[in-house]
Amino acid sequence: MEKRLKDKYQLHAQILKALSHPTRLFIVNELENGERCVCELQAMIEDDVSTISKHLSILKQAGIIEDRKEGLNVYYHLKLTCIPTFLFCIENMMMEKTKQQYKILKESVKTK
Repeated sequence: MEKRLKDKYQLHAQILKALSHPTRLFIVNELENGERCVCELQAMIEDDVSTISKHLSILKQAGIIEDRKEGLNVYYHLKLTCIPTFLFCIENMMMEKTKQQYKILKESVKTK
């Protein structure tokens, strides 16, 4: 693979890696609905602020979210706005796969 393509896929992998945690997926989902401050996210996730901040930092480094400061509060919003569509696509694929698995199981019960 040529270096240019390798670099491109490395950037893709960094974004996907940043999304590869349930808490970060939850954060992205919440930010799809609008801007949130760290305190709001912390209350929803019920984890300590330092852990939430680490997740936010990973998402920000990957270019998925941005922040703005207002007084002592930091507010986050979704920068990579195509992510919710991508996650919806994944959920549709999961549902289709589940339907296929159910059909296989249902057919196997009939043959017993």
